[in-house]
Parts: sequence; C-alpha cells; structure tokens
Amino acid sequence: MVSSISELLASKPLDLVPYEELYKQYHAHPELSNQEKETVATTAQHLSKLADLKITTNIGGHGLAGVFHNGDGPKVLLRADMDALPVKELTNLPYASTATQVSARTGEEVPVMHACGHDMHITCLLAAAAHLSALRASWSGTLIVLFQPAEERGTGAQAMVSDGLYSKIPVPDYVLGQHVMALPAGRLGSRNGTIMAAADSFKVTVFGRGGHGSMPHRTIDPVMMASNIAVRLQNIVSRETDPSDMAVVTVGYLKGGHTENIIVDQAELGIDIRTINEETRERVIKSIKRIVHAEYIASGAEKEPTIEETRFFPQTYNDEGMEGKLASSFGNYFGDKFDPQIDRSNASEDVSILASSQGKPSLFWFFGGVDPEVWAQKEKEGRLFEDIPQNHSSYFAPVIQPTMKVGVDALCVAALTFLNRK
Repeated sequence: MVSSISELLASKPLDLVPYEELYKQYHAHPELSNQEKETVATTAQHLSKLADLKITTNIGGHGLAGVFHNGDGPKVLLRADMDALPVKELTNLPYASTATQVSARTGEEVPVMHACGHDMHITCLLAAAAHLSALRASWSGTLIVLFQPAEERGTGAQAMVSDGLYSKIPVPDYVLGQHVMALPAGRLGSRNGTIMAAADSFKVTVFGRGGHGSMPHRTIDPVMMASNIAVRLQNIVSRETDPSDMAVVTVGYLKGGHTENIIVDQAELGIDIRTINEETRERVIKSIKRIVHAEYIASGAEKEPTIEETRFFPQTYNDEGMEGKLASSFGNYFGDKFDPQIDRSNASEDVSILASSQGKPSLFWFFGGVDPEVWAQKEKEGRLFEDIPQNHSSYFAPVIQPTMKVGVDALCVAALTFLNRK
C-alpha cells in the first residue's frame, strides 16, 4: 500500500541541526555570480556523502548536478541557485557576511552578501537530497539535484544548458524550484500561470561634448541628457501603459563625471523593466529606444547613443497540470499554511530555461522567511512595507526556523508528488 507523503517523511525524520550550521557557513561566505568556486566545493563535498549519487561539476561555469537513479519512473529535477549580491550586510547577525570580491562587471572590490536567500536555497536542497535518499525504498524514478550559478545575472541556467547540461545528465520530465521571500516563515504559496515577471536590463550610453563647467555653452552635456531620459522614461508606465496591465521601468544607476567643474563626454544609465505580457514588453522596449533617440536629437548631440542589453529573464510560468498536482500535495501536507493563489511577483527568475529549453514543464513556488511574530506585529502597526526587509536589502536575513523546515519539506513533497511511490 502506498503511504501518504506525510507518513513517508515522518517515517525517517531528518535532523536539521547540522544544516542550520551549514546555512550559517554559506551566509558568512557569499560569492558573486560566476565566482561561486568555494560555494560549489562545499556543496559537492556534502553531496558526496550520499550513496549512489553521481556528481558532475563545472557545468556552465560553477554549475553542479547530482543524479540519483532509483529504478523506473519519472525524472524530476530540483534546482537551487547559489550566487550572492554586491550588497553590504547590515543585519548585525553573528554569522553576517564581511566578504568582499572584485566585481567582474565593474572591476571594483565590492561587499558581498546573500541578500536574496540563495544560501537558504542551497541548504534546503542539500537537506532534501539527504532526506529523499534515506527514503529511496519508498519511491522510484530519477532524482536530479541541480545547483545553479549566476541566477542574479540571468545567465546561469542558459550557461548550463549551452554547456551541454543534458548530455551530462538525463533530460528531466519535471523541473521544480522555490524561492524564500519576505513572507511569514512557515507559509508558502504557488499559483497557475505566470508567477514571476519577465525582466530586461539595458546599459544606455549617451555621448556629448565635454568641457569646462564654467562654459556650458561650448559643450553638449551628457549628464543633462541622461537626466532627461531618466525622467521621461517614467511616462512609459504612467502614460503609455494600460493601467490594467503591468509594467515597471527602473533607472538603477546614472553615471557621468568625476568632479564638479568638468562636463564630461559621456554618461551611462542602467535601465531595468518588468512585464508579464509579451506585447507590453515589446512596446516598452520600443518606447525606451524612442526616448533615448529623441533626447539625442533634442540635445543636438553629434554621436548616436548606444543601447546594450545586459540581462534577460523570461517569465516564470507554472504548468497548469503540474500546479494542480502540487496544490493537492501541498494542501494535504501544509494545510492552511499553503496559499494556492499567492500573489504574482514582479521579480524575475531564470529557472524555467532549464525546462523550456527541452520543451518540458516547470513549477515554482515561494516560501516565507520572516519571523511570524515580527510579521504579525508589523502588520498590526501597518508597517510591513517600511519595517520588513525585502529581498536584495542589506537587512534581508531569513529566520532559520521554521524557514528551513518548510523549504526542505516543500522540496521533498514536490519531488514525491511526481516520482513513483511504492
């Protein structure tokens, strides 16, 4: 007789105390995108303790995959991302990061922090792999655990695929992933269809004519050009996008010059957009190009601006059939802690590339990392936005439990939903 997933997981409970210490180690030693050398070494060391797990490293950079063949049945891939962000940690935790690295993008030494929770993702997947391995007599199929680099740059999943990922491991029937978010710990949620937005990022360079700050009439000021573009871009959402649709346009940086009394020759803007509709995406990109070109003409500049795409994330789309099965399993296991219609996020992910590149379905969900008591208090005060740190904040730090327990259980429940159970 097939046991329920709850009974299976309870039959051989996993001690999470060692994983709590491992999480602290990851948190204290973050690494930037495409520099995850020590992170993946630690991960491979822990995976090597699992019997019959075939490990392949250095896929698409620092990517790693472990494959556990356990008889006939579906092939299920569980994915965790590994990279950190150029953010200075201000949490004052005893295991807070003080790490720095040289950014490959800027050449500058920058502080580094796991400000998005990828350290929790790694730890949860390692624990889930151990738990599912211990339960191998109760399921059949192929379990793939994949640790991906460079998610923050939107390049890691594609790099692994382009480097022959699926010549090294089996093509999965199902791709599954999760993300810790600024939600109450102990809760989790998913939804049909789009759960995370598409994202496009651009570097725009405008060219002027430099000179002395006291003689602006002899120059063409690129800082002024960039400033005008930054302001005008806001009209794309407020005046060109249907209010019932969704689009976000953000100028993340504007750089030009080094001192007060010099007008420089060029300036740069970093632009990021989020959309959930392909037609809207195309229209927003077209509007950005129109505005940049119009400013070049209006300023009388002598050299065309350049627009370089620096990142792309597709929509994260949950397959309807997979979501129906998962919602049933999560509902049975987590009860009212699971939200089957959680709000869509305007953040972005590249996990779906691991599935879509092979014409396979994927599924993604969120789980909370905020102390439930803190959340309840701030909700009562009406200060959730003000006082609860979001992902990418210098203060983002998931409470270890029950965050980890839910993250591990969710991965196990999801895998067992799609693997054959004996």
